[in-house]
This record gives sequence, structure tokens and C-alpha cells, in this order.
Amino acid sequence: MPVGAGAAGVLLGPGFLDLDRPWPVDLDSHFRYLSGLFLAAGLAFWSCVPAVERRGARFRLLGALVVAGGLARLLSLLSAGSPSAGHLAGLLLELAVVPLLLVWQRRIERQAGRGRA
Repeated sequence: MPVGAGAAGVLLGPGFLDLDRPWPVDLDSHFRYLSGLFLAAGLAFWSCVPAVERRGARFRLLGALVVAGGLARLLSLLSAGSPSAGHLAGLLLELAVVPLLLVWQRRIERQAGRGRA
């Protein structure tokens, strides 16, 4: 999901969200920048897949970044109101699914450590 959404945001800018033009150039720039970060984070998560039991530090760092973004999105929800369904789904992924993945990865890492002992 982050790879696809990040790539779409980089290529389409705010138009990815079905926003009507014109939008401010600064919004376009910031949106594409953040989409590039999102794309890079998704690719970095993918790089953990071949050996997730040995990529704990990277996986936890990436997970912490995603959770921090989710907390920022939660602040927006509380201060500006409820976003669209896609953004609510993102919030669920960021604050529920990713923490569960972090727990899963840690479990795999511990099991692999016991197997090497």
C-alpha cells in the first residue's frame, strides 16, 4: 500500500486525492515530497521481507515512523475533523496494524534467536 500510494502521490500530486485544480504550488511540492517519503518507507519495508527475523532494527525504525505519522493524522482528526474513508483506513493501519506487525516481527526475531542457540 505505501509503495502504490507513494508512487501515485509522486506522479499525480494532490490530484491523487481527486482535488480540483488549481491548488497552490507549495501544496503540490509538499504533497509530492511526503509521497516520496511514503514510497521510500514502503520500499524499505519490502527490503526487510527476505530476512525479517534479522531486520528488527530497521523494521522497528520504519514502524516508529509510521506510528508517528499516524499520531499526527490522529491530531488532524481531533482538530480539523474526520477525513475521507481512505485516510481513516490509513489511520487504522498506522495505529493498529503496524504496531501488531512490530509485535509479530519481534516474535519471529526471538524465535530465530532461540533456533541459533
